[in-house]
Amino acid sequence: MALITYESVRKNPEICALIEAGNDVLGVIGFTDHGFAHVELTAKSAYDILETMGFDVRTCELAKIAGFMHDIGNAVNRSNHAMSGALLAFDLLRTMGSETKEAIAIMTAIGNHDEGTANAVTPMCAALILADKSDVRRSRVRANKQEFDIHDRVNYAVMDSSLNVLKDAGIVSLRLQIDTSICPVMDYFAIFLTRMTLCKSAAGFLGMDFELVINETRML
Repeated sequence: MALITYESVRKNPEICALIEAGNDVLGVIGFTDHGFAHVELTAKSAYDILETMGFDVRTCELAKIAGFMHDIGNAVNRSNHAMSGALLAFDLLRTMGSETKEAIAIMTAIGNHDEGTANAVTPMCAALILADKSDVRRSRVRANKQEFDIHDRVNYAVMDSSLNVLKDAGIVSLRLQIDTSICPVMDYFAIFLTRMTLCKSAAGFLGMDFELVINETRML
């Protein structure tokens, strides 16, 4: 069996088609962007988290692959997309020649990334949760301003965001700059509190604390 690379996954036409289809589905029902910009950023962040924590290169690359593939289940349905995406990912990776153990590790990470059913049960799961849930930015919004819901307002109001692993301090830090003339900070918590609680759990699995800093004020 071959060692599947991130580049081979990123260039796989079936995987790319699923990402595009899932993003189209979410666009119809009014969700923010879940296309290539999101999955590539999630992939990079997941890799960077584990690399900074000192994990081996192969584990970091598997997390990167999981990050790229984590939303393919949206092509089936938004509901339970982590579960359907995990099963799709396993079959696709095995078809590409992936080792069973590695395909399972990626499947487990994808199957545990959505806040409704997520659990940080492996380092890859924890990294994927942190990477995915920290992607809040203006460029994810695709609705017209007249049609903004609370999710659109919150993402549109984020002027800058960064996720940093401060290994020596034992902290995973998500820092946001929010334009409060667009969205009050409380609106962020109204939709993201569950996700931030999940991030805290994921950071804890890695032996770290999680902090959320908004406009230079620590919230968590």
